[in-house]
Amino acid sequence: MKKLLKILFKIICITFGALFTIYMLNLDMKIVGFIYTWLNKFHDKKDSLRDIQF
Repeated sequence: MKKLLKILFKIICITFGALFTIYMLNLDMKIVGFIYTWLNKFHDKKDSLRDIQF
């Protein structure tokens, strides 16, 4: 039981540390910004004559 609690505590500490690092370095918004610019480039290369069909 003690060994299980130690492993669980380590997992919680690692998770908290990773989330804290992501929050403090604003990595979530940097990733979103990267994806947003990549999607803009991707959709700008598409054929502009093709219209959306409903």
